[in-house]
Amino acid sequence: MKLNTKQIVISGLLVALALVLGVTGLGFVPVPTPAGAATLMHLPVELAGILQGPVVGSFVGLIFGLFTLRFLPDPRVVIPARLLIGIVSYLVYAGCGKKSWSIPLAAIAGSLTNTVGTLGLAVVFGYIPFSGPEGAIGIALLQGVPEAILAAVVITPVAIAVKRLEANRPLAYPIYKGK
Repeated sequence: MKLNTKQIVISGLLVALALVLGVTGLGFVPVPTPAGAATLMHLPVELAGILQGPVVGSFVGLIFGLFTLRFLPDPRVVIPARLLIGIVSYLVYAGCGKKSWSIPLAAIAGSLTNTVGTLGLAVVFGYIPFSGPEGAIGIALLQGVPEAILAAVVITPVAIAVKRLEANRPLAYPIYKGK
């Protein structure tokens, strides 16, 4: 798939946001749960998927996945779900007709993809148990559900604002319009 200029620019902005969140640590909020940190890093990935489609969403998701290697250095666990966040967000958004009301659903679906995918792989590869307070179910309830709600609350107004700007103005304006 060939990316157009707008997709390249927006993916660059969202990758930059993901890099800032990852490098500064702002994307990983320390919490007293077995996972140790709640993540905000999924937000740019969901935005990328909703605003620019699955390819851009996967690319931004890869950046997120690479940053999480410092917490669990097993790419089999931390990369696959991150690649799918933007794809799932896009598919839910597109599947609902790209309407404003579908944005929170897409954000929640992307966030849950991150939670279920990563925790599921952590169980499969023996890093955490399935049940119990320190298991996948406990972490999903303590962190996954609040992260999904946060995604809907943050992503919805941002995506709606960007979509409205896109509808009203082109990405670039000519400097000289002529006579």
